[in-house]
Amino acid sequence: MSGLIEINSPSQWQSLLSGTTIVVADFYADWCGPCKQIAPIFQGLASRHACPQKIAFVKVNVDSQPEVAQQNRVSAMPTFKIFQNGSCIQTIQGADATGLSQAVAKAVQLAGAGKSREAGFKTPGRTLGGESVPRRPSAFGSGLQLGQLLNLLISFVGLYLVSFFSFDGQKAAENSRFNIHNARQSRTAGSGSGSGFGSGSGSGSGSGSGAKPSGSSTRPQQRAAFKTLADL
Repeated sequence: MSGLIEINSPSQWQSLLSGTTIVVADFYADWCGPCKQIAPIFQGLASRHACPQKIAFVKVNVDSQPEVAQQNRVSAMPTFKIFQNGSCIQTIQGADATGLSQAVAKAVQLAGAGKSREAGFKTPGRTLGGESVPRRPSAFGSGLQLGQLLNLLISFVGLYLVSFFSFDGQKAAENSRFNIHNARQSRTAGSGSGSGFGSGSGSGSGSGSGAKPSGSSTRPQQRAAFKTLADL
Protein backbone atom coordinates (compact mmCIF):
# COMPACT_ATOMS: atom_id res chain seq x y z
CA MET A 1 0.00 0.00 0.00
CA SER A 2 1.77 3.08 -1.29
CA GLY A 3 2.07 5.92 1.25
CA LEU A 4 0.54 3.89 4.08
CA ILE A 5 2.37 2.62 7.17
CA GLU A 6 1.04 -0.41 9.03
CA ILE A 7 1.65 -0.19 12.80
CA ASN A 8 3.07 -3.45 14.16
CA SER A 9 4.05 -2.44 17.71
CA PRO A 10 3.44 0.28 20.32
CA SER A 11 7.08 1.37 20.08
CA GLN A 12 6.73 1.92 16.34
CA TRP A 13 3.63 3.99 17.02
CA GLN A 14 5.38 6.18 19.59
CA SER A 15 8.43 6.63 17.38
CA LEU A 16 6.24 7.76 14.50
CA LEU A 17 4.35 10.26 16.67
CA SER A 18 7.56 11.81 18.02
CA GLY A 19 9.34 12.00 14.66
CA THR A 20 6.54 13.28 12.39
CA THR A 21 4.75 16.63 12.43
CA ILE A 22 1.33 15.32 11.35
CA VAL A 23 0.09 11.72 11.75
CA VAL A 24 -3.26 10.62 10.30
CA ALA A 25 -4.27 7.27 11.84
CA ASP A 26 -6.97 4.87 10.63
CA PHE A 27 -8.14 2.54 13.41
CA TYR A 28 -9.88 -0.35 11.67
CA ALA A 29 -10.83 -4.01 11.95
CA ASP A 30 -10.78 -6.74 9.31
CA TRP A 31 -14.39 -7.72 10.00
CA CYS A 32 -15.64 -4.07 9.69
CA GLY A 33 -17.62 -3.44 6.47
CA PRO A 34 -17.49 0.40 6.56
CA CYS A 35 -13.72 0.17 7.14
CA LYS A 36 -13.34 -1.70 3.84
CA GLN A 37 -15.53 0.83 2.01
CA ILE A 38 -13.53 3.89 2.99
CA ALA A 39 -10.13 2.18 2.78
CA PRO A 40 -9.53 3.15 -0.90
CA ILE A 41 -10.25 6.81 -0.10
CA PHE A 42 -7.79 6.79 2.79
CA GLN A 43 -5.19 5.10 0.59
CA GLY A 44 -5.66 7.75 -2.13
CA LEU A 45 -5.15 10.57 0.40
CA ALA A 46 -1.98 8.89 1.61
CA SER A 47 -0.61 8.54 -1.91
CA ARG A 48 -1.13 12.27 -2.60
CA HIS A 49 -0.07 13.86 0.67
CA ALA A 50 2.35 11.55 2.52
CA CYS A 51 5.75 13.17 3.13
CA PRO A 52 8.58 11.80 5.32
CA GLN A 53 8.83 13.56 8.71
CA LYS A 54 6.07 15.99 7.66
CA ILE A 55 2.86 14.00 7.32
CA ALA A 56 2.33 10.22 7.70
CA PHE A 57 -0.74 8.05 7.09
CA VAL A 58 -0.90 4.95 9.28
CA LYS A 59 -3.30 2.05 9.75
CA VAL A 60 -3.83 0.50 13.19
CA ASN A 61 -5.58 -2.85 13.45
CA VAL A 62 -7.47 -2.71 16.75
CA ASP A 63 -7.41 -6.52 17.08
CA SER A 64 -3.63 -6.91 16.63
CA GLN A 65 -2.74 -3.67 18.43
CA PRO A 66 -5.24 -3.41 21.32
CA GLU A 67 -2.78 -1.43 23.47
CA VAL A 68 -2.53 1.36 20.91
CA ALA A 69 -6.32 1.35 20.43
CA GLN A 70 -6.99 1.55 24.19
CA GLN A 71 -4.38 4.26 24.65
CA ASN A 72 -6.25 6.42 22.12
CA ARG A 73 -9.72 5.48 23.44
CA VAL A 74 -10.98 3.97 20.22
CA SER A 75 -14.47 2.51 20.73
CA ALA A 76 -15.91 2.36 17.19
CA MET A 77 -14.62 1.44 13.75
CA PRO A 78 -13.56 3.05 11.60
CA THR A 79 -12.10 5.88 13.65
CA PHE A 80 -9.70 8.43 12.19
CA LYS A 81 -7.46 10.51 14.42
CA ILE A 82 -5.15 13.35 13.39
CA PHE A 83 -2.10 14.09 15.58
CA GLN A 84 0.11 17.18 15.49
CA ASN A 85 3.46 16.91 17.27
CA GLY A 86 2.16 13.90 19.24
CA SER A 87 -1.16 15.46 20.37
CA CYS A 88 -4.57 14.55 18.94
CA ILE A 89 -6.20 17.59 17.32
CA GLN A 90 -9.20 15.99 15.54
CA THR A 91 -11.24 12.77 15.61
CA ILE A 92 -13.59 11.48 12.90
CA GLN A 93 -15.81 8.47 13.59
CA GLY A 94 -17.52 6.47 10.85
CA ALA A 95 -16.95 6.19 7.12
CA ASP A 96 -17.30 9.93 6.50
CA ALA A 97 -15.35 10.45 3.28
CA THR A 98 -16.13 14.18 3.03
CA GLY A 99 -15.19 14.92 6.63
CA LEU A 100 -12.00 12.87 6.29
CA SER A 101 -10.93 14.69 3.12
CA GLN A 102 -11.52 18.11 4.70
CA ALA A 103 -9.63 17.16 7.85
CA VAL A 104 -6.67 15.87 5.84
CA ALA A 105 -6.60 19.09 3.78
CA LYS A 106 -6.30 21.14 6.98
CA ALA A 107 -3.63 18.81 8.31
CA VAL A 108 -1.58 19.18 5.13
CA GLN A 109 -1.66 22.96 5.58
CA LEU A 110 -0.46 22.59 9.16
CA ALA A 111 2.40 20.35 8.03
CA GLY A 112 3.54 22.92 5.45
CA ALA A 113 3.09 26.01 7.65
CA GLY A 114 6.52 25.71 9.26
CA LYS A 115 8.25 25.39 5.89
CA SER A 116 6.43 28.40 4.43
CA ARG A 117 7.34 30.56 7.44
CA GLU A 118 11.03 29.66 7.04
CA ALA A 119 10.89 30.57 3.35
CA GLY A 120 9.27 33.87 4.23
CA PHE A 121 12.11 34.81 6.58
CA LYS A 122 14.71 34.01 3.90
CA THR A 123 13.17 36.51 1.48
CA PRO A 124 14.90 39.91 1.81
CA GLY A 125 12.49 42.77 2.47
CA ARG A 126 12.57 46.54 2.43
CA THR A 127 12.17 48.71 5.47
CA LEU A 128 10.57 52.13 5.64
CA GLY A 129 13.20 54.77 5.03
CA GLY A 130 15.74 52.17 3.95
CA GLU A 131 18.48 52.84 1.48
CA SER A 132 17.19 52.84 -2.06
CA VAL A 133 19.01 51.55 -5.08
CA PRO A 134 21.21 54.34 -6.46
CA ARG A 135 20.34 55.55 -9.92
CA ARG A 136 22.91 55.40 -12.67
CA PRO A 137 23.95 58.83 -13.92
CA SER A 138 22.93 59.82 -17.41
CA ALA A 139 25.73 58.99 -19.84
CA PHE A 140 24.65 61.78 -22.23
CA GLY A 141 24.69 64.55 -19.60
CA SER A 142 28.01 63.55 -18.03
CA GLY A 143 29.66 63.10 -21.43
CA LEU A 144 28.50 66.54 -22.58
CA GLN A 145 29.86 68.33 -19.50
CA LEU A 146 33.16 66.46 -19.69
CA GLY A 147 33.56 67.36 -23.36
CA GLN A 148 32.97 71.06 -22.69
CA LEU A 149 35.49 71.12 -19.85
CA LEU A 150 38.06 69.27 -21.96
CA ASN A 151 37.71 71.70 -24.88
CA LEU A 152 38.02 74.69 -22.54
CA LEU A 153 41.15 73.23 -20.96
CA ILE A 154 42.75 72.52 -24.35
CA SER A 155 42.03 76.06 -25.57
CA PHE A 156 43.45 77.64 -22.43
CA VAL A 157 46.64 75.56 -22.44
CA GLY A 158 47.08 76.05 -26.20
CA LEU A 159 46.79 79.84 -26.01
CA TYR A 160 49.17 79.94 -23.08
CA LEU A 161 51.85 77.88 -24.83
CA VAL A 162 51.53 79.78 -28.13
CA SER A 163 51.83 83.19 -26.47
CA PHE A 164 54.63 82.04 -24.15
CA PHE A 165 56.95 80.67 -26.86
CA SER A 166 56.36 83.49 -29.39
CA PHE A 167 58.22 86.83 -29.74
CA ASP A 168 54.92 88.66 -30.16
CA GLY A 169 52.63 86.88 -27.73
CA GLN A 170 49.57 88.98 -28.45
CA LYS A 171 49.81 88.55 -32.22
CA ALA A 172 50.45 84.83 -31.88
CA ALA A 173 47.43 84.41 -29.62
CA GLU A 174 45.23 86.29 -32.09
CA ASN A 175 46.27 84.08 -35.01
CA SER A 176 46.26 80.83 -33.03
CA ARG A 177 43.75 78.15 -33.93
CA PHE A 178 43.08 77.77 -30.22
CA ASN A 179 41.44 81.23 -30.18
CA ILE A 180 37.71 80.46 -30.18
CA HIS A 181 36.90 83.95 -31.54
CA ASN A 182 39.27 83.51 -34.47
CA ALA A 183 37.06 80.91 -36.16
CA ARG A 184 33.93 83.05 -35.75
CA GLN A 185 35.59 86.18 -37.22
CA SER A 186 37.00 84.28 -40.19
CA ARG A 187 33.55 82.86 -41.03
CA THR A 188 31.78 86.26 -40.87
CA ALA A 189 34.49 88.06 -42.87
CA GLY A 190 34.93 85.28 -45.45
CA SER A 191 32.81 86.83 -48.21
CA GLY A 192 34.20 90.38 -47.71
CA SER A 193 37.81 89.28 -47.69
CA GLY A 194 37.35 87.43 -50.99
CA SER A 195 36.15 90.54 -52.80
CA GLY A 196 38.95 92.59 -51.21
CA PHE A 197 41.58 90.27 -52.58
CA GLY A 198 40.12 90.59 -56.06
CA SER A 199 40.14 94.39 -56.05
CA GLY A 200 43.65 94.48 -54.62
CA SER A 201 45.01 92.35 -57.43
CA GLY A 202 43.31 94.51 -59.99
CA SER A 203 44.77 97.71 -58.60
CA GLY A 204 48.17 96.12 -58.42
CA SER A 205 48.13 95.28 -62.09
CA GLY A 206 46.90 98.78 -62.91
CA SER A 207 49.65 100.48 -60.97
CA GLY A 208 52.21 98.29 -62.65
CA SER A 209 51.07 99.52 -66.09
CA GLY A 210 51.01 103.11 -64.91
CA ALA A 211 47.23 103.56 -65.30
CA LYS A 212 45.00 103.84 -62.22
CA PRO A 213 41.43 102.54 -62.68
CA SER A 214 38.79 105.22 -62.38
CA GLY A 215 36.38 104.99 -59.45
CA SER A 216 38.45 102.44 -57.56
CA SER A 217 39.07 103.14 -53.91
CA THR A 218 40.83 101.10 -51.28
CA ARG A 219 39.21 100.80 -47.90
CA PRO A 220 41.47 100.31 -44.92
CA GLN A 221 41.11 96.82 -43.53
CA GLN A 222 39.61 96.83 -40.07
CA ARG A 223 41.44 95.01 -37.38
CA ALA A 224 39.43 92.19 -35.90
CA ALA A 225 38.73 92.42 -32.23
CA PHE A 226 40.41 89.33 -30.73
CA LYS A 227 40.52 88.35 -27.15
CA THR A 228 43.92 87.29 -25.98
CA LEU A 229 45.15 85.56 -22.87
CA ALA A 230 45.71 88.96 -21.26
CA ASP A 231 42.04 89.86 -21.87
CA LEU A 232 40.95 86.66 -20.12
